[in-house]
Amino acid sequence: MKTESSICRIGVFYDGSFFAQAQRYFYHDRKVGWLSFQPFHGFLEHFISTEEQGFASYKVVYAAWHQGLLHAGIEPKYLPMSQSQGEKGTDVALAVDALQTGLDGKIDIAVLVTGDGDFVPLVRALNKQGIRVLAAYFDFTDAKGKKCFINERLLSCCNYVVDISALDKSRDFKNAFKSLFRTADEWKNKRKGHQSLPADTEDGAAGE
Repeated sequence: MKTESSICRIGVFYDGSFFAQAQRYFYHDRKVGWLSFQPFHGFLEHFISTEEQGFASYKVVYAAWHQGLLHAGIEPKYLPMSQSQGEKGTDVALAVDALQTGLDGKIDIAVLVTGDGDFVPLVRALNKQGIRVLAAYFDFTDAKGKKCFINERLLSCCNYVVDISALDKSRDFKNAFKSLFRTADEWKNKRKGHQSLPADTEDGAAGE
C-alpha cells in the first residue's frame, strides 16, 4: 500500500543487444556522447514520477543486463548464453528474471529496455501481479541502415512508454536528454588516476 513515505521501487531489465546498438548509434552516428547507465536510471526515476503519483520518492532498486557483456553497476544474468540459445535464450532469461523479481515483491515498476514483441506475455503476467511496465525504447536507423524500433504489440500493451531517441524534441525532456550522455573527454577526466577508459569491444567507443 502506498503511503506518503513510500518509495516507488523500479527494476530495469536490459535487452543488452538492443541497448548496445543504441549506445553505438548515439556515439558514432549522432555524436552526442556515450549513453550511460547512471544518468539513464536518473531519467527513468524522473519520468516515472511524472506518470505514477502518490509516492514520496522514486528509485531504481534493481537492474540486470541480459547479454554477454558486463557493465559496472549492472548485474549480469544467466551468462554466458550458448550459440544455440542465441537471442531467444536472452529473451527467456530476461523474462524469467523480471517475472521472478515481480513475484518476489521487490519492485513496483518494471522497465523493459527493449523493442521485442516477444515480451508481450511478460507484460501481461507482470500486470496481473500489480506491476506496472514501462517500455523504454529507441527508434532510429543507423548509418549502416540497421533499424532499431519497438514492436507495435509491445508498444500498445505497456502501461507507459518512452522513446529515448526522441527526447531531444520534447519540450519537457530536452534538457534531460542531454544529461544522458558522456563525451570521451568526460570519461577520461572521470577515470583519470583510477583506471583506463573502458572500450566497447566492437567499436572502441567508451562505455560504462
